Amino acid sequence: MKSFLKSFLASLLAIVVVLGLVFLIFVGIASTRLAGDKVEVKDGSYLVIDLYGEILEYSPPVNIMSEITGGEPETLQRILGNLRKAEVDDRIKGVILKVSASNNAGRAKMQEIRNALARVRKAGKKVYGYSDSMNRSAYYLISACDSIFMPRTGYIRFTGFSVTSMHVREMLEKLDINPQIHKIKDYKSAAEMILRKDMSEPARENKKWMLEEYWDMYASSIEQDRGISANQLAGIMERAAFQVEEAREMGLIDSVMYWDEIENMLKEGDEDLKTISQGRYAKISPRTLGLKGDMKIAVVHAQGTIGGRKSKIDPMLGLMMGHESVIRDIRKAREDDKVAAIVFRVDSPGGEALASDLIGHEVEITTAVKPVVVSMVDVAASGGYHISYRADRIVADEMTLTGSIGSISGKMNIAGLEKKLGITHDFVSRGPNALMYSPYKDFTEKQWEIYKKEHWAGFNAWLRDVAEHRGMSFEEAEKLAHGRVWTGRQGLSNGLVDEVGDLSRAIELAAELAGLEEDEEVTLVHYPVKRTLFEKIMSGSSFTATAKYVVYRFIRDDIAQTWDMLKSRDMHMIDYRLVD
Repeated sequence: MKSFLKSFLASLLAIVVVLGLVFLIFVGIASTRLAGDKVEVKDGSYLVIDLYGEILEYSPPVNIMSEITGGEPETLQRILGNLRKAEVDDRIKGVILKVSASNNAGRAKMQEIRNALARVRKAGKKVYGYSDSMNRSAYYLISACDSIFMPRTGYIRFTGFSVTSMHVREMLEKLDINPQIHKIKDYKSAAEMILRKDMSEPARENKKWMLEEYWDMYASSIEQDRGISANQLAGIMERAAFQVEEAREMGLIDSVMYWDEIENMLKEGDEDLKTISQGRYAKISPRTLGLKGDMKIAVVHAQGTIGGRKSKIDPMLGLMMGHESVIRDIRKAREDDKVAAIVFRVDSPGGEALASDLIGHEVEITTAVKPVVVSMVDVAASGGYHISYRADRIVADEMTLTGSIGSISGKMNIAGLEKKLGITHDFVSRGPNALMYSPYKDFTEKQWEIYKKEHWAGFNAWLRDVAEHRGMSFEEAEKLAHGRVWTGRQGLSNGLVDEVGDLSRAIELAAELAGLEEDEEVTLVHYPVKRTLFEKIMSGSSFTATAKYVVYRFIRDDIAQTWDMLKSRDMHMIDYRLVD
């Protein structure tokens, strides 16, 4: 017993020592980052932007481990911020854009980067593109460069646009799960994954007109950038896959070069090519380059699926936008006397109807105090449109997915599945409709009528509000609703948005509405405010307690809350996998 006690205490002491050392290491790293590395930018440097993997709109909720290990995902805001600085930084000679087909930037994000690259070129600086693997999407981005290079053995897959819809109805039937889902209405294709085994005709129609829009915008941009006509583009896609040298002959790229050959081409004399990475250049404050002003424009970021109270990374649904988190950020910006206007940056396929309405209400309250301009990114549809339409103005990218004013609600009866597993249920109830929302009972005919009536009432109230804020009659708004999805360009023509433009245009418009002088420089402040690594580490009492809480929270709260939201709340969701 004594020997066991000694071993136990020794093991416990070792764990405490290791945890203490890990904590000190973390604090050391955090302190270094808090103090900030002194970043030197040599004259004649090239900013190197490497687009590979996940590209979010803004930094995700806290993830301490990813920051320490250098695994934090790239964000559109860091890219745009660095390109804005590169425009005015005399030490930056040009930009080298490294693009891989293995990045998940959406079309609107890519167009914003293209616009920012155009401004860098307009400032008289060269932009070079380099890719080791190219597909149609990556080419759309890299075609905005002055010159495009690929290594001889680079991969090229160049095909047309397609849409794939997934359907799980047969799987649910095999599992004996009965979905009882009500959708509003015909074009609300997200529900078809559960309700159908194929696309409905309205869903197919919607996807076809979106494809036509994307093809037109894509082909026009490539012709403007590279002089390749739509017919030539179709001919290239007919070939689908080819060698890099053939790509040069077709005019897709300018030269076949390896990375070291590009370095040799761009360097001056015998010196190595002077470059600075995204991460290093991001530490340069815009204020040191004159990008500041007495007044502020607040950019409030709202990204992810809408649901729950706090923004987080959900184990089932990924990036989540919590209404309390977003409302808190909007209020902070509203109550800051130095903030002249707010740009509400929306990148969301939708989600919970209640949470969407609460955020939208806060936007409306804020418009009475200072201007609010919505800036839509890749997708701001369904719940993403719900949180947007009460702003003073809506600015969308040409390729933004928006609209999808519709709703999905219902429940799943899983009694059949559980019976297969040997699980049965019995009930005792008191009062009418006590088992109406039970996941082990179908709706009765009367309950189904009650459910549909209530769902329609909630939707129609939303649609009336959309019509009022967008200056339409109910009938006019209804023609744009019932789940129909539009590009930003279509949204401009049908009145769902006010302007086509990117973040820079939304900031200009916000300044105009605030009455600022046309050439007046403003300071941009982003919400949620990014905390330093040191602040994140010190915000917890201990790593052990945090780890225990994370496990508890995952099992007790996260999964339970997600399931509750999915099975019992109206969801304003878009099928944002509209175009591959």
